Amino acid sequence: MRVAFQTFGCKANQYDTERMRQELEARGASTVELPEGAQLCVVNTCTVTNQADAQARRFIRRVRREYPHVKVVVAGCSAALRADEYRAMDEVSEVVAGHDPVAVATAVAPPRRLVQLGTRKRLDELDREPVGGEILLRREGASRGWLKIQDGCDRKCAFCATRLARGRSRSREADEVIREAVRLSLTHPELVLTGIHIGHYGLDLPDPLSLSGLLVRLLDEVPDTRFRLGSIEATEIDDLMVELLERSGGRVAPHLHMPMQSGADPVLRRMRRWHTREMYRARALQVAERLAAGGSPTVRGTPVLGFGADIITGFPGETDEDHSATVALVEELPFTYLHVFPFSPREGTVAADLVKEMPVPQRVARERSKELRDIVQAKGEAYRRRRAGSRARVVLEGDGRSALTEDYLRVEVQGPLPEDHRVLLDAELVMMDGELGAVLAKG
Repeated sequence: MRVAFQTFGCKANQYDTERMRQELEARGASTVELPEGAQLCVVNTCTVTNQADAQARRFIRRVRREYPHVKVVVAGCSAALRADEYRAMDEVSEVVAGHDPVAVATAVAPPRRLVQLGTRKRLDELDREPVGGEILLRREGASRGWLKIQDGCDRKCAFCATRLARGRSRSREADEVIREAVRLSLTHPELVLTGIHIGHYGLDLPDPLSLSGLLVRLLDEVPDTRFRLGSIEATEIDDLMVELLERSGGRVAPHLHMPMQSGADPVLRRMRRWHTREMYRARALQVAERLAAGGSPTVRGTPVLGFGADIITGFPGETDEDHSATVALVEELPFTYLHVFPFSPREGTVAADLVKEMPVPQRVARERSKELRDIVQAKGEAYRRRRAGSRARVVLEGDGRSALTEDYLRVEVQGPLPEDHRVLLDAELVMMDGELGAVLAKG
């Protein structure tokens, strides 16, 4: 069987797709692209916004329109919450209501007939979905590897449907994570620690281990590999984590993506976030100051630090004053990029009820999003200009003409390329026609 894959959403979803691919290949399937004679397409869906759901549905309809012989199997977060809706689509052959790669492989791989799995609507059923098992051997066609360390989330943010689709937080055993990291490091010079709430890693293990503790083991037992943190909450960056960022010589990439969601306390309370504006601000500044003062690389007095966040605009009840507070915080903190989204109510969340009581017009939410994007674009461009003339350790991507620095800058590579793309390379960052590029060091 020739199988194509399409993934929507986060790195955790991308990791899950790789596990699905691996399971199907182990059962005799071959992975192809859609124009290359695929017989089946597995669509791994996301439900973080209404747009994510809509993108998946549009893709499914396009597949059956352009490739009518291809069967479509739907899995992932949106399928976990809306299995019946996908089953009602004429274009869909099967639905796996969740992310379990074995369930996907069992449902679609020959010689078994396709199995219609029951809709999983209860959170405790999703809680039983496995988070470990067979290790991932590689991330197909990529130089950077995803290392999934946990799944699910125990928080109850008012806007989030992902926790409904993923269940409670479940950590992988550290020894299993290490085994997978060792294997992935053979083909991937950088591994990204990913999950749904990685800051809660290890709290549910029989012998609790913090995320920082896991990183210490990874640095010790998986040499010559750079590790990058996925999304992590500001309140879950402990002192050991800061020390590793500061003292690891770049093996823990100086890059933090810390979801903020809003810079206004009234909005944060309605969002049911557990941090205040000042808690977030203080931790962000503390990390930047520690890196600048503690011997980490700096450029013109500022630390080499990629710093990003998620922000939702137009959350129910967000006033002009609330938005101004968010703008002020974005202007103050050393952000190099942001992911900004207008609020999108998700069925089954507290915010879906709030929007009926205190709606913010979509036009206003979009305008506020644009303002924040414009601010951070200018901040990011200024940071890239400061980086010109400094050194970086890069990992090549794609055909090797694009690279990613330790502080999460994508740069165009100039000059001859090495034969082996599967290593970290020294480079000088230079401005070329107004854009930041990289010249690889010889030898």
